Amino acid sequence: MSLLNHRLNHRLNHRRKAATAAVALGTLAITCAGVTPSSAAGQVLWTPSTSTGPSSFKAVQCAAGNFGVVKDATKGNVWRAFQAAGEERCETLSPDLKEGDTFYLGWSSKVDIKDTESRYVFQLKCSPSTDTANHPIEIDIVNGRVRLQEWDTAHVAHSLWTAQTANNTWHSYALKIHLGRTDGTIDFWFDGVKQTFTTGSGTFKGTTWDGDRNYLKWGSYHPATGDATNTFTSPVMATTLEAATAGS
Repeated sequence: MSLLNHRLNHRLNHRRKAATAAVALGTLAITCAGVTPSSAAGQVLWTPSTSTGPSSFKAVQCAAGNFGVVKDATKGNVWRAFQAAGEERCETLSPDLKEGDTFYLGWSSKVDIKDTESRYVFQLKCSPSTDTANHPIEIDIVNGRVRLQEWDTAHVAHSLWTAQTANNTWHSYALKIHLGRTDGTIDFWFDGVKQTFTTGSGTFKGTTWDGDRNYLKWGSYHPATGDATNTFTSPVMATTLEAATAGS
């Protein structure tokens, strides 16, 4: 082979290797660009902001000065709902829901209840309250027990799950909810663990929607003789469990 041919072949091989490397890098860039943290983790659909304050919620049903943001040693800035003895409730309201939707909810909460009476600390609420399920899904705490219940269209309660708790103890909650009047579903995680219901299944099918308007509530509800406080992180509604529980 002549010296000239040798040099030409060397240059041709060098260009082929450079082109192959460029294609490989381009393919890698396209692959990485298609997987972003937000798409992998899911989309946040709604969450209130402790920086903004109570106006993050559609409404606050509480005595003046009894709901707001406090600093917690474990969780940082959190919400505090204080229901004084004899008062009916101290709850927030948000957001409105749409029948047929499916979503995840995640938050953490600790309570301090000064009597042995029941307090609702979470409600999926429907309006009107009469002749409906009223609160198709609710979590209540009474005398050292936390309980998840479903209420059907005849306003009959079905206790799905219960566990021990104690005042001033943080617990994390997560729900997957499909909204339907008779074909709704519920999945539930407590302290990061998927729970099995009293039915023996990890998914309950029943009423998760009723009436003509449904929305979510956090706080403390049911009048009683003692004070009750529900301190909770900002709830997150999202398209995946990972996105809903990332901050709780």
